[in-house]
Amino acid sequence: VQLQASGGGLVQAGGSLRLSCEASASTVGRPFATDSMGWFRQSPTKGREFVAAKSYRSGAIYLADSVKGRFTISRDNARNTVYLEMNSLKPEDTAVYYCAASPYYSYSDLTSSYRYDSWGPGTLVTVSS
Repeated sequence: VQLQASGGGLVQAGGSLRLSCEASASTVGRPFATDSMGWFRQSPTKGREFVAAKSYRSGAIYLADSVKGRFTISRDNARNTVYLEMNSLKPEDTAVYYCAASPYYSYSDLTSSYRYDSWGPGTLVTVSS
């Protein structure tokens, strides 16, 4: 799967952004509908950290504690697109956000970056105080 994220930008603290990630067909031939999708982020002071994921099998949504109540993830299989809706943004949310695809579906798998086999190039989100 080839992934392309968009929607990043500069926003003031307390504001909102919606990131999109569109998946295109790949030579591997795994349908988008059988990919669990996740979002990770990386900042200069932190390694890559899990943000959100949606299981393809159960539809369960998993969120990092730091974003619960503020972020949500959704997908539109007809458009091969996954979204990350981010509200009440904080300066500490500043990072490059990456979308990723995984053939797995459990919580333990989807919260680990090692369980994803396709990654987009990332989109920068900057939250000013």
